[in-house]
Amino acid sequence: MPPATLFALSGRVPSPADLTDATLVMIDYQNEYLAGPLALEGADEAIQHALKLLAAARECGARIIHVAHRGAPGGFFDRSNRRGDFIETLGPHSGETVVEKTLPNAFSGTDLSALVGPPGAAIVVAGFMTHNCVSSTIRAALDLSLAVTLAADACATRNLPAPDGGIVPAVELHRAELAALSDRHACVVNVVELIRLSAPAPSAPA
Repeated sequence: MPPATLFALSGRVPSPADLTDATLVMIDYQNEYLAGPLALEGADEAIQHALKLLAAARECGARIIHVAHRGAPGGFFDRSNRRGDFIETLGPHSGETVVEKTLPNAFSGTDLSALVGPPGAAIVVAGFMTHNCVSSTIRAALDLSLAVTLAADACATRNLPAPDGGIVPAVELHRAELAALSDRHACVVNVVELIRLSAPAPSAPA
């Protein structure tokens, strides 16, 4: 028997959110991930996809929340330093909400839950890193009964040391985390598909 997700085994097929009715949650698109020890594999490609997603969300009037990790002064994600600032092209516009967190789960210790809406509300998540803050936030969203769509190709991660002394390549870690989240936590799609499904239907000819 071929492998199947828990969604499929329970007879559920999660559908991608419509951007016009969802909140876009952009997680940790910060300069820290572009250089230095936390530089991510595939960050440039993920940023390009994130730019398309953000532009589409703005065009359709979606609520947009930018999440930033706030680290200690002088350390990783120092928000007073360029390293902790948003990547310039993905920074918030006037009227878009910024949430600062200190833990991987963006709901922990913040007002994100109140901002995205009640149980059943739809959110679209994209950001850095796939295996850490993105995953932690999406797993918490399930506990809050939110309907989650993950924009897979707008995310990226980095190589990690394996417990056996080897290395887990970023591409494999990213792929495995997407598979884990698509099992029960989120509808996992690429940005182009998400935008296509959110586009208004063509008007009928007069």
